[in-house]
Formats: sequence, C-alpha cells, structure tokens
Amino acid sequence: MKASFQKYILNFKQASGTSRGVLHTKETFFLKLIEKNKLGIGECGLFRGLSCDDRPDYEEKLVWLCANIHKNKDELFNELNQFPSIQFGLEQALLSLKSDNLFELFPSKFTKSKDAININGLIWMGNESFMKKQISDKLEAGFSTIKMKIGAIDFETELSLLKSIRKDFSSKEIELRVDANGGFKPNEALEKLKRLAEFEIHSIEQPIKQGQISEMANLCLKTPLPIALDEELIGVFPVTKKQELLQIINPQYIILKPSLVGGFKGSEEWIHLAEKLQIGWWITSALESNVGLNAIAQWTYTLGNRMPQGLGTGGLFTNNFDCPLEVKNGYLNYNNLKNWTFNL
Repeated sequence: MKASFQKYILNFKQASGTSRGVLHTKETFFLKLIEKNKLGIGECGLFRGLSCDDRPDYEEKLVWLCANIHKNKDELFNELNQFPSIQFGLEQALLSLKSDNLFELFPSKFTKSKDAININGLIWMGNESFMKKQISDKLEAGFSTIKMKIGAIDFETELSLLKSIRKDFSSKEIELRVDANGGFKPNEALEKLKRLAEFEIHSIEQPIKQGQISEMANLCLKTPLPIALDEELIGVFPVTKKQELLQIINPQYIILKPSLVGGFKGSEEWIHLAEKLQIGWWITSALESNVGLNAIAQWTYTLGNRMPQGLGTGGLFTNNFDCPLEVKNGYLNYNNLKNWTFNL
C-alpha cells in the first residue's frame, strides 16, 4: 500500500463569524491510499485554533503516516492518538479503499436515496440585519430546527432575535438551539441561561469555556435549559478520562465532531459512555469539505439517531467539490443522480 497527502484551502463564500473571530479560509488535507491500483480517499479536517492537533508538527505526522502506512492498523492509530483529524482521515481512506464506490463508505437507505437526515439550519454570527436575514432564509427553506451562534453582538439584541422567532413560531413548530462557543463568563452564565430559557430553547452548546470542570458541573446541575458539551470533549483521549469527565459534569447532551474527537472510533466511545449515563448526543460536522461531510453523514445515518444533526456546511465554500449531498426542507439527502467532481 502507498500513501500520500495533499493540502487544500477552502474559501468561504462570505466571511463566517464565530466567537473566535471571522473565518475567510479553512485549511484541510486529503489522504490518498493506493493498493493494487485501487484508490482510497480520506479528509483530515484540521481546524486551526480549535483542533487539539493544531500543532507545528501536523504535516510532519502526515509524512510519518505515509512512510509507515504498511504497519499494523492498531499501531498506526495509537501513534496518531494526539491527532484526531488524521485518525479520522485514515479511517475514511481505509473504508474508501475497501468500497466498490470511492465515496460510498456506509451503504444504506441514505446512500440509496431512500431516506434523509434531519439537520439544523445554522445561523452564523454577524450584525442584527445579517442574522435576521439568515433566520428568515432558513425558515423559508423549510428548516424546523435552527441553531444560532451567539456571543458576537450585544446579548440583548440576540435575545430580541430569539423573541422575534418565538413571536411567530412556538417551540412545537421551530426548535431553537444556541451555541455560545464558551462565550459566557462563569459568574454570569446562570443568569443568561435563565433569560434564554424564556424562549423555550432546546439546548445551549458550551456556555462557558472548556476546562472549567467544576463550574460547568455546577451549571449543568442548576441550569433551566439543557446544556450540550462541545469543545469540552476536545483533547480527551483515554476512555477512562472520557467517562470521568461525563460523570463529573453530567451534561444533558454531548455534541460529537469526528474530526475533533478521533473519527468514528473516538465518537463511538463517547456515544457508548453517554448512553450508559443517559446523556443525549448528536453529531456535527466541523467545516470539512464535502469529502469529510459525506463520510460523517453516511456514518451518522447508520447510528439511527432521529434528532436533528448538525451536518449542513457543504454550501459554505466557493471551491468545494460537487457531490450527491443536497439539503431540502431541512433534511440532508443523498441524490444518486448527482455525480462527484473530486479532481485533486
């Protein structure tokens, strides 16, 4: 088996605001495996500023992987323990290599265009009019779950946006999720959660910064609305540490981004532990190209979780790859009449 990798820069159609600043581009890497004239493709979706593998030796580790691809799989994955996005790229590439179809990793009703995945519509941070326009577009496009990133503008303005949605749509008609990306201070978080709870919010992601374990545990105990851990899960690798974190914080939900938590295997470890502790979960992509999104979507479908998932990022980039994934009426579909144009 031979392996190589290639860096690729994804360009946003419009600058996308997060609590970490405004994103114009997104760096990613494609891993290619060749065995007996057969090709396998995987995406190592490094997320600068968020991934625990955003390290100076990232490309060095990809070089190491390509030079050692002949080694035992367990040995490779152990060596890549601190590089979850490379683990994920390798998982994809190995599945792709085995498949009769380069991009059909998990054959199912979803890949046969016979079923779809319920997803949330994502509202990016920005000024009030920009956010209002996005909300209106998502409602018009048929989404029944809207996830709004908060923390970029004045909190009162964000509350008024939520109020304007609730004025027209009840919680039975539109499910509202918010993502604070760790933007609240621990001493003000509970008060803000109480105010958000007035709008029958489904859940809030990561209200305070990760790493404040006792503060987050206290918040999850007292919160008037469900809390979902997101960034909190990044960089936690041993199963015993994962279990300890969930037992101490005891959140209502966890959110799993395969590129950030060690691919399918790392995510499934979290799911198994969460279910034992009766903690809910859903899957979210992390600004991968359509190659990574396709892999996450196919795998997510096999998990059988009917909650709205966070998988609608494929249309954000000007230079993404054409693929069968398409969003219709708040659902992610796999349209077999559409072809891939992966030309790297």
